[in-house]
Amino acid sequence: MAIRNDQGIVLRSYPFGEADRVVVLLSPNRGKLRTVAKGVRKTTSRFGGRLEPFTHVDLVLYEGKNLDTITQVSIIEGFPRLRADLDRVVAAGSMVEAVDAVAQEDESSLRLFLLLQRGLRALDSGVVGRQLITSFLLKLADVVGVAPALEACAACGRPEELATFSFSSGGVLCQRCRGDRGMKLRPGLTEYLAALERAEFTDLPEAEPSLVSDAMGVARRFVEYHLDRSLSSLAVLG
Repeated sequence: MAIRNDQGIVLRSYPFGEADRVVVLLSPNRGKLRTVAKGVRKTTSRFGGRLEPFTHVDLVLYEGKNLDTITQVSIIEGFPRLRADLDRVVAAGSMVEAVDAVAQEDESSLRLFLLLQRGLRALDSGVVGRQLITSFLLKLADVVGVAPALEACAACGRPEELATFSFSSGGVLCQRCRGDRGMKLRPGLTEYLAALERAEFTDLPEAEPSLVSDAMGVARRFVEYHLDRSLSSLAVLG
């Protein structure tokens, strides 16, 4: 057994025993971490509110056989403005749930960690809305290697005559490849999705509300299809 340092963003926690909690974090170095915070459910806990979801923390861990024990914790970024607004809290919950679904234990997750950090920083700075969640989901798909084809046919690579969008085929399909696959999308939707995928969170392209809503629906269904699970927090956002 040994003492080691790490850092991570708190994804969630749940009760463990009478007074402890298991705290699940995303570490840039070791992927998903499952740790135990002893006595944290007591009012006299020395950890206070430092292990709340969305908090970026620095940790000292005592390595255990099954779970590492948190012995010290300090806040690197607490994102206090995010927590003061319900819409931003819901959006942060959606980001965290999606990341939790794809993160692996004992696997370097630097790109995934940096994506979540950027998303939380954008929310903390005041960015909110479906455009942000859609952009986050598209970037998440890219990080895990399932980014949708949006500017060329997913089957043959042709950029012309793009006719439908197929979740199973991995994106847009041209007229020659579509067969009976995919669904017809409204004009401009794939171009808008591509713009959201490329954009910085602090400089997201605007669009009419119905296009924004359709884009989020496509991104959500695409990610859920490839994760083979539903993301319940996204249902709150519509």
